[in-house]
This record gives sequence, structure tokens and C-alpha cells, in this order.
Amino acid sequence: MAFQLEDHALDLRGCLLPARYLRVGSGRAACAPTAGTALGAEALYSPPFAAPDLRLHIALLADGHRIADTGNLGKGDCGLLYAGGTWYPDRVERRGTYHFETEKGLLSLGAQSCLRPLVDGSGFLLTLRVHNRGARPLSLSVQPELEPGHPVLRPLMAWDFTPPAPGTEAAASKGAGVYETSAVRVTVRCENCGAQTLFPGQSAEARVCVLLTRAGQSAPALDLRSAEENARAAWQNRLRRAAAALPAFSSDAPGLTAYADRCLISVLTCLWEGEDFICRPFPATGGLDGGSLCCYPWDTSYAARLLALLLRQDALFALRALLRSGIDAHICMSMDGRGQGDCGYAYSLWSLVRFYDAIVRATGQGAALYDEVRALCEAEEARLPDWRGLKDYGGQRNLLEMRARGWEHVTASPNAERAEVLERLAALAERFGRPGAAEMRARAARIRRAIREELWDAQAGWFRCVHPGAAPEIVYSIQAFDALSACDESMAAALLSHLRPGCFLGDFGISSVSAEDERHYELNDPDWSGGGAYSGEGPQLAEALWRRGEDALAWEVLRRHLWLGRGAAYVPQEHFCDRPGAPAHKRANCIAGGAGWEALLFGLAGARPGLDGSLVFCPRALPGGAGYEVRGFPWRGARCDLYVRGEKMALLRDGAEVYAGPLRAVEAARG
Repeated sequence: MAFQLEDHALDLRGCLLPARYLRVGSGRAACAPTAGTALGAEALYSPPFAAPDLRLHIALLADGHRIADTGNLGKGDCGLLYAGGTWYPDRVERRGTYHFETEKGLLSLGAQSCLRPLVDGSGFLLTLRVHNRGARPLSLSVQPELEPGHPVLRPLMAWDFTPPAPGTEAAASKGAGVYETSAVRVTVRCENCGAQTLFPGQSAEARVCVLLTRAGQSAPALDLRSAEENARAAWQNRLRRAAAALPAFSSDAPGLTAYADRCLISVLTCLWEGEDFICRPFPATGGLDGGSLCCYPWDTSYAARLLALLLRQDALFALRALLRSGIDAHICMSMDGRGQGDCGYAYSLWSLVRFYDAIVRATGQGAALYDEVRALCEAEEARLPDWRGLKDYGGQRNLLEMRARGWEHVTASPNAERAEVLERLAALAERFGRPGAAEMRARAARIRRAIREELWDAQAGWFRCVHPGAAPEIVYSIQAFDALSACDESMAAALLSHLRPGCFLGDFGISSVSAEDERHYELNDPDWSGGGAYSGEGPQLAEALWRRGEDALAWEVLRRHLWLGRGAAYVPQEHFCDRPGAPAHKRANCIAGGAGWEALLFGLAGARPGLDGSLVFCPRALPGGAGYEVRGFPWRGARCDLYVRGEKMALLRDGAEVYAGPLRAVEAARG
């Protein structure tokens, strides 16, 4: 991947997501530009601090004439007018213009701002430059106006899927620019904001910094120029680490390279740092808008292989923390390592095993955790009620949380994932010299047979959901495709026939529930009930289809997501499938965005890391003879490059050709 921040820029004039999704994070803090303004900033999150309703307004005073920056949509003297901007992983840059005949005559000013969350403290820095485009000198001063709002000190244990609510109002405290509650102090510092003469063609630069500390604690005495550079360097180092640890994907298929890049950046925005965090980096589900600042195994599993390659030993630390958190009894893990939520989630242990398996393949390590992982899975098998060889996973709160009764209790998925867990554990047992592999594989086969015999409805061409004491129910949920591994060929063909426009496929993604399902399809919750889907689902399905050799169908699924590469700063929690956009009230960024990158590397390019230290590629073709490249796949001390054009491929190891010819499975390296 490109490791210059500027290579990942997004022109905000083309952004297709809601304005409140536009956030920027440093790994230590996150904040947002105020929509419609060139200079405003708001909503600061830096665990354990949260200032959800904090607002920083900037006004300019030019020859005594006040120029507000409020996003005024009226006519006449509306103040500074927003003129566009650019998002980068580490900052948001914006432009504004003021060209108006005032009581002082024509004032013509250009303004630029750079909003950057810090790594040296819990805060953000706004750097602004004002340019005098007029024909006469003028006196200019910058007037920051802080609304400190209701900041809170929220213990690490308390950060979950919901952004922190405002606390008590901060009042002016001792000293200028200091506001305080009983728990939190807000400090605003200014540099070069005072009056200065600006001659025609000249620019002036000022800095405004907002910092959160505990009540009574002075804000750190930061050199603001150094703090700005440190924040940039931290993100630059993150990109360099990714470039060194991950292969680079590129393609001449329109939009594919940009999409791969956006998916990878999405994962990087979810890595948080904090001195008291249970692991560093902490792989959060999201966090840029203050919500989902917790580690949710299911979300994390959509980027499991990416994280294993990127974090390596640190990924093992995160896995160990998840095991210690009691993830079998809790839905997610807080930043301090404790479990959150009072129910086990149906997909958690499958997700944990998937993460574990990816780490073992990427690092060759993890044998010491095998017995603990297996014991956790066996305890889950013993705990769940049995129904004809399948497990009852409970109600809505344990499964997809659909808004109508449906995908609950005895379902094809995650029962199919149970079989996958047993097969992965069996392979790991053989790798680590543990007993029981044959018995686990036999159980996996019985589960798949039970899914076919007990849940398949041949007339509907779909799976039944069995609810205790009620008639079986047919729910046309995207989750059924995760049970393809349990299907025979006729069943698979019936399932895949639903992957068509007007059913599961929209022009801009995939629907979590078929539009033909009149009982369960609704537009209130795209996440799992229709009109769109959780952002990991479409790419994950595309990968599964490529692995099955359904190349054309895989492309039909994935290509509908490519608009995100050019229309979003990062992949959100979910998005619509019938139009390019996302529901404004959901989470801004999501680690499951990594599923798109994984679909390209492990589905299209067919990378197969083995438990024995091997790396095999089984590439698939893109339509129309398009080409793609996977360069610098790091594996056991070697670097592997894959080049595909139409039905032909070339595979290199450390620059030497391993194979060139028709597409087929080829071993690239072995540890």
C-alpha cells in the first residue's frame, strides 16, 4: 500500500456519506469538523475523556468587521463560506472564502484550516491560514469561541457500542480558556490569534488547541508545531507498518484499487492506543464517533487475516485478552480487558476461532492457547440446548437482532459455523500434536448432515428456522449463504439463484434480507433487516463465491460496493444497497470494512496461508480480461508477487519466477 498520507486523500465534494460520518482519528483521540464550516470543530473523544457536545467556533475580525463561520445558508453577508476540503487519515483540510462589500469596503479573504487530533494529549489542534486577496492592508485577528459543552470522564470499562452521553455542563474556571466540571477540565490555547496587519497578498497563520484533562490538572504544555508533526508522524508510521507487513493490491479494473485502499484504511482507523488499554493497539469495532470503542469478536473476525498479518505478535496479545475477558458470557471486550454485555453472542466463538486460526497461520505461534480455545468451544457445545443434532442459539439478542421475529433459535447459521469451528480445531490439533482431530471432523460432518436433513425446505429452496413451540419459519436472510458449506450441489444452486437484482442485489450493495421476503424485509434497519447490509457481509459473500469458483457471481456481488472507494473516507458500519449512502444514525467507521480487502486477497487472488507454513495462490479471473497485481506478500522471510491478466498468471518469489501460465493453484513459499 502507499504509505504517504496524501495518497489516501478523499475530496469532500464527492463524499456520499452523511455529514456526521466525517471524522478523523489519531489512535489517541478523534474529532470532527463542523459540517458546512471552513474552520469549526466539534465532538472530541479520547478515552477516558469524552466531550460529545463540545464546539469550537472561529470568527475572523477584519478591520473591525466580524466574519462568522457558521455555515449560514441565507443570502447577503453570510460570513465565511465553506468551499470544500479534503479528508486524510490524520487530518481534515478545508477551504473558505469571503468576498463581500462591507461598510469597510470590499473585503476579500481566503481561509484554510487543518483539523488534526493529537497523539501527545487528549485533544485536537486546528491550524488556520488567512490570505488577504484584497488591494489594501487590513488588521486581522482570529477569535476562537469555545462551547465546552458537557464533558465526561468515562471509565474504560464503560465505553461500548453507544457514544458517551453528555455529563454536566463545564463552567469557566480559573484562568482564561479553562472550563471545568467536577471530573473534567477543558483547556483552549491560542497561538498568533491576536491582531496583526495583513498586507495585500500576505497570509497569517494561527493555531487553536483544545485539550481534555482531569479536573484540577493542567493541560500539558505542548509545543503546537511539534504536536502537529508528531500526530502526522504517528499516522505515517502506521502506514509504513502496514506497507511492510501487508501485500499491495492494485488493478486496472475501474474502482477496484481505490476500494481495496479504502477497506484497508478503514481497519487502520479502528486501531486505538492508550496507556491503560489491555492491548496496544486495541482493535476496536469503530470509535471515530465515540461509539463501538470496544472489541467485538464478530466485527473483528471480518478483518482477522488482515489483522494477523499486520499486528502479528500484537494480534496474539489481543486474542489472549479476548479469552481472558470471558467472551463466552459477554458480547464484547472493553478497553481495560473486561467483558461487556450480559449475554454470549451466537457468533462470538466462531469469530474467536477464526481470529486464532489466522494468527497461527500468519505467525506460526499460538500453540499454548489451543487447549483454552478448545475448552471454551466445547463448553459452548455443552451449554446450548440440542435439537436433532443442531443447537438452539436463542432469540434476537443472541443472533441478528432483526426487528421482526425470524432468524432465531435453530438456524442454518451459525450451526454451519459450528462445523467450521470443529474442522479448524481439528486441523490445529494435528498441527500441535493434540488428540481428537478425527472425532471433531466426524461431528462436523454430522452437523452438516443435520442442517441438510432438518432445516432444508426443498419447495422454498431455502432453510427453515425452527422456533420452540411454533411452526418453522422461512427467513430470506443473507446469513443463509454462510451455510453453503453444508449444502449439496442442488441446494447451493437454489440458494445462489436468489443472488439477483430485486432480491438480494441492489445497484450499490447487497440486502441483508431479500426484498422478496414480505414478512421480514423492511427499511428501518439495513444492518440485518433489508435495504442494505452490515458492511462486512457483501465482501465476505464475494470471497466465498470466488472460493467456490463462482467467479461471475462473485464479481456481481463485489462490484456493487466499489462506490465506497471514491465516495467514503472509510467503510461505515452498514450502508444502503439501492443508493450510495448510509443511515445517518449508525456508526461512522467499522473494522469489518477489512472484509473487502480480504475478499480481494483471499478470494480473487486466492491466497491460501497454510498451517504448515506454506503459501499457495489459487487466483481467479476478473471479467473482460482485466488484470490485477498482489505485490510484496510477506511470507516466512520471502516476498511473493502475483500478476494476473485474464486467464493467465505469473508468480514470483523474491523476484524469481515460480510459475507463469494458465490460472491454477501454485505454491509460492513454504516456511
